[in-house]
Amino acid sequence: MIMINNKNKKGSEKTLSQERAKIYYLHHSGFAVKIRGNLLVFDYYSHEPEGRLSGLDKGTISHKDLEEAETVYVFVSHSHHDHYNPVIFEWERINSNIQYFLSFDVETPSKDTKYCSMQPYEEYKDDSIFVKAYGSTDIGVSFKVEIGGFKIFHAGDLNCWYWYYESTPQELEEDENKFLVELEMMKDEDVDIAFFPVDPRLEEYYYMGGEYFIKKLKPRLFIPMHFWDDYSITRTFAQRLAHQPTKIVELSHRGQEIIFKK
Repeated sequence: MIMINNKNKKGSEKTLSQERAKIYYLHHSGFAVKIRGNLLVFDYYSHEPEGRLSGLDKGTISHKDLEEAETVYVFVSHSHHDHYNPVIFEWERINSNIQYFLSFDVETPSKDTKYCSMQPYEEYKDDSIFVKAYGSTDIGVSFKVEIGGFKIFHAGDLNCWYWYYESTPQELEEDENKFLVELEMMKDEDVDIAFFPVDPRLEEYYYMGGEYFIKKLKPRLFIPMHFWDDYSITRTFAQRLAHQPTKIVELSHRGQEIIFKK
C-alpha cells in the first residue's frame, strides 16, 4: 500500500472522512476509486469469475464490493477490448444505485437514464457528481470527474502516440500536435488524481505524453497505466520525472492500494 498526503493551502489537513480517496489498480488502464460511500470504476476489462480472483485487493470487482457501495459509477473511455468488458452491465443486478458514463462508441443496453453516452466536451452534473468528457487521440473520450471534493482525470487512450518506428516525420508531427491541442483545451483544469498512459510500445518515447501532461496540468498525483504487465516502466517514469512536484506512483501488482489524502 502507498499512502500520499497532500496538505491543503494552509498546511493543515481535513478530517480523514472528508479527505481520503482509496485507489486500487485493477489491470492495464483499469482502476477503482472509493470516496466516502461511492465506488468509481474506470475502464474495467480484466475480469475473473466470482470466487477465483475476487475483490479489489486481487484486481477485480466482486459482488461484495458492489453490494457495499452506496453508489457505483462506471466509466468506459472507449470500446477497445482492453478498456471495456460487457460484464459491467451485469453489475446493476447487484446494486441498482449505479450510473454508467460511456463513450459514444460503446453500445448501451437500453435508453435507460442510468446509461449516459458522452461525446467529447459534453458534461453531466447532479447533486453528487460532475463529469466532463474530453477528447482522445485514438477513439472515444477521456474523463474529468469531480466527486466528494476530489478531482480525477482518466485519460483513456488520450496520449502522445509517437510511433516513431512506423510513422513518417509528417505523421509524427501531426500526432504530437493533435495531442497538444487537446491538452491545451484542458489547461485550466485542476486535477488531484490523474490516470495516464505510459506505454512501453513507444520505446524511448514512452514518457512523452505523460511528461507533457504533468508539466501542463500539474496533477497532485499521477498514476501510470496502459502498460499491461511491464511494471518496471512505472519506476523508470517516476525516476525520470522525479524533479516535478507531482507525486508519481510506482505500480507493482494487481490490487495495489493507494491512499490519497488532500
